Amino acid sequence: MADILSDIEIARAAKLKPIVEVAQKLGINEDELELYGKYKAKINDKFLCRKEKERDGKLVLVTAINPTPMGEGKTTTTVGLGEAMNKIGKNAVIALREPSLGPVFGIKGGAAGGGYAQVVPMEDINLHFTGDFHAITSANNLLSAVIDNHLQQGNALRIDPKRILFSRVMDMNDRSLRNITVGLGGKSDGVTREDHFMITVASEIMAILCLSESISDLKARLGDILVAYSYEGEPIYCRDLRVNGAMAALLKDALKPNLVQTLENTPAIIHGGPFANIAHGCNSIRATRLAMKLADYAITEAGFGADLGAEKFLDIKCRAAGLTPSAVVIVATVRALKYNGGVPKTELAGENIKALEVGMCNLEKHIENIQGFGLPVVVAINRFGTDTDAELDILRSMCEKKGVDFALSEVFAKGGEGGIELAKKVVAACEKPNNFTLTYPDSFSIKEKIEAVAKKIYGADGVDYEAAANRAIKDIEALGGEYTKYPVCIAKTQYSLSDDMTKLGRPQNFRITVRDVRLSAGARFIVVLTGAIMTMPGLPKVPAAFAIDVDNDGNITGLF
Repeated sequence: MADILSDIEIARAAKLKPIVEVAQKLGINEDELELYGKYKAKINDKFLCRKEKERDGKLVLVTAINPTPMGEGKTTTTVGLGEAMNKIGKNAVIALREPSLGPVFGIKGGAAGGGYAQVVPMEDINLHFTGDFHAITSANNLLSAVIDNHLQQGNALRIDPKRILFSRVMDMNDRSLRNITVGLGGKSDGVTREDHFMITVASEIMAILCLSESISDLKARLGDILVAYSYEGEPIYCRDLRVNGAMAALLKDALKPNLVQTLENTPAIIHGGPFANIAHGCNSIRATRLAMKLADYAITEAGFGADLGAEKFLDIKCRAAGLTPSAVVIVATVRALKYNGGVPKTELAGENIKALEVGMCNLEKHIENIQGFGLPVVVAINRFGTDTDAELDILRSMCEKKGVDFALSEVFAKGGEGGIELAKKVVAACEKPNNFTLTYPDSFSIKEKIEAVAKKIYGADGVDYEAAANRAIKDIEALGGEYTKYPVCIAKTQYSLSDDMTKLGRPQNFRITVRDVRLSAGARFIVVLTGAIMTMPGLPKVPAAFAIDVDNDGNITGLF
């Protein structure tokens, strides 16, 4: 059935429960919800305060190998695992990120799972949802407008237009906006200067929303955003422009986690959505903590491969929130590992033991990385019909040698029923010894932190810094205070353990090149740009938008 129907057709045929019913089973009263139609709602602070002192459930992180053009099914596995947990009698809640319109209309598609392991209503989640991303975009661009208005109205803070650090954003892939000139025209049209756009999911406002614990924390973090430097070299913060209160007003509802459900009516909290290749790749701390209060098992995911999403989840989010995962699931596919072993995309359906053995090194490195964090690991093989028993036996044998559990996952085709083996392995893993350790301590210098991630997680021989990066690091160090104690958020290609997307498998004898470094003082981390990574993606030659349509009855087609 899953081979015949599209994701959106499967989602549309689902029998959803009113979200009030889903909430009631979690102990959430109707007056603790803010309804957005019949099937989605925000959970307000009244409930969050009521649950604050209750015990936490176990936290399970789902990550993956480096992604390939075929996709590995990380979100699908996360959703299916949550459904399977409930099928084996465990109380589980899923915590996911919200999809960005950029990939939805670009090349990657949506992020609501797939087949019979989806969160629904799928169309709503993949498009405007509850408006969180629009609120983030508006708050970000309010600050940008105030910066340029300040320049126009006399520039009392003596902001140097050539040292404005804060960029405009929009939640769409548009390479033409990466580098722009604003203020063209007459005297009343503003000060002419170079500006830039990032995609909303890479913005500091997105990170701040996901890392804030309350309205007061949100407002303080917004005020801490380093906006620019003055002509005299003094730092200018958002609070100096007196706009963080207005920005918080735009974000007050976006700060509340969203409640939806899966095709099997398993509760799912979806909130926040920073990319992992250019941002910190995790849903909100509030959503994760809420899931842990609501269930015995909170199943969450981190973006892209474990070298990006899992590293940032553990080194940034867990550090900030004091979280310790009980187990980590690494998702892989036979075809993706064969692709890492050099097989062209068009030839992946045939059995190729040699290529699988070569490509397995990518999975092995991710296993070693998670074991290096001191956490129990389960490898989930997202099974396809072309996988042979011989190929699966090789993967099982490798996992045994690495000392990790192995499970086949067929949740795409079978929903929760196809994840029962995985769910049992995860429950067992959660009871294993846990020696959670971060990649580096706060006391390391900025360069020591970057090099720790590059060497330990990526397997690099070292790090090279371009002149702009060295200047930026000196500027941050000159500010003093707590800034040098912040963790690093490394922006890197998702397709390789290196910063070169063409180096598949487990690259050897390579160095990471740091192009620039930016202080996200409100998010309380340091962004490190490596290789050719862009914070505003572009559309492909044939965007997914070409296939998306809506009929006269308002039914959307073409989403995937």
